[in-house]
Amino acid sequence: MIEAVVCKQVVVIDDEAMIRDSLNQLLTLEGYEVQCFSDASIALSRLSRNFYGVVLSDINMPTMDGLTFIEQVKAFDSELPVIFLTGYADVSVAVRAMQLGAYDLFEKPLNENLLDCIARASDKRALVMENRALKRAVEKTSAPGVRILGETLKMQHMMNLLNTVIDTPADVLIEGETGTGKELVARYLHDHSNRSSCQFVAINCGAVPEQLIESELFGAVSGAYTGATQDRKGKFEFAQGGTVFLDEIESTPLSLQVKLLRVLEERKVTPVGANKAIDLDIRIVAATKVDLLSLVEKGEFRADLYYRLSLVKVSIPALRDRKADIPLLFKYFSSIAATRFHKPLGALNIELQQRLLAHDWPGNVRELRNQAERAVLLGPDLAFAQSDSSSSGSSLSLDLSLAEKVSFYEQSLIEEALELNHGSIKDTMATLQIARKTLYDKMSKYNLNRDMFTD
Repeated sequence: MIEAVVCKQVVVIDDEAMIRDSLNQLLTLEGYEVQCFSDASIALSRLSRNFYGVVLSDINMPTMDGLTFIEQVKAFDSELPVIFLTGYADVSVAVRAMQLGAYDLFEKPLNENLLDCIARASDKRALVMENRALKRAVEKTSAPGVRILGETLKMQHMMNLLNTVIDTPADVLIEGETGTGKELVARYLHDHSNRSSCQFVAINCGAVPEQLIESELFGAVSGAYTGATQDRKGKFEFAQGGTVFLDEIESTPLSLQVKLLRVLEERKVTPVGANKAIDLDIRIVAATKVDLLSLVEKGEFRADLYYRLSLVKVSIPALRDRKADIPLLFKYFSSIAATRFHKPLGALNIELQQRLLAHDWPGNVRELRNQAERAVLLGPDLAFAQSDSSSSGSSLSLDLSLAEKVSFYEQSLIEEALELNHGSIKDTMATLQIARKTLYDKMSKYNLNRDMFTD
């Protein structure tokens, strides 16, 4: 989970002590954490890309003026809001300040509009910092080591089973409908095991032509068949020390199943056309989208191979059987899509959650991921309209403004904090770093009640 970052910090830069003192008092009363500097160069040395707040600076100052200051700020963080104050209404200076990326400019003496501007700039900075944290989280989850998301009891049981056998040499059979993530589970077993430094080799048994599958798996020596002009290393030998993932194992021809059984039992493989077997140190993880036992009863799959493969059997629940995980998965896929497509991340509001939970997801997690990507690219309404077009025959796009997107995102963060703190207003204030009145105002705005989040 990505923690919400709400900016309540302001750096004030002005060479006049009276201005600094008055701004410090005003902003502190508004709930901001204020730092004051008389020298822009000193303030510059204290700022970085990790600063969560807003800068309020005079333009005409000794040592370093405001325009030089903002040039140097934008060099290390182009998204840090800098609001300028000036006692001289010089149009050319104002134009230059805006060209350099100033968030806004106010002429002294100051008025109440400045507070509104600082609040908007703080909200903008909050979104920037949240997106950066999100990007770091996505990059982290994209690093080596597959993660499996799910908090329902069925997923916890599955993860407990995986973690129990993860470092054992036992072969594993994964059962699950199309789109449930069978290869993801296989990769999890490999990436988190003591075999992770060696190869993970995935083979779709249904995609390899029957006449080639034996040489593909076991390898072949030169001259073993027409066109074999040199020795070919099979997938099993290539995966030495690692994991072989046999997807759609039900598609394996019966003629090959007996040879596959021998490999599993002896942990040796003999390339096509060779006389000498090669010792193997591999783990076999097979996957099927059908009931293999029913194929055994029909004589379409060898019973001895089935029982050898199913020493450890992992069943992945369909998405419709773990609907409580849908919001978590949708948020995760949406965050990845937002970073990938450079799009804003919208809020998962109550209406959207209801639409997600009402759907049966016959395509399981794969379908949900595609829907999350469409929602990021097109907006939730158009994305769902396209999905339902076969039945509804029409679609209506909700063209959200920036303000509406920000509101949805803010609502999502508040809901998340309330849920995390079980409806406690005091703890939610601390999490979001906002005043009680501000929190109540925003809860009223979004029709939120603390009782909705109490246990």
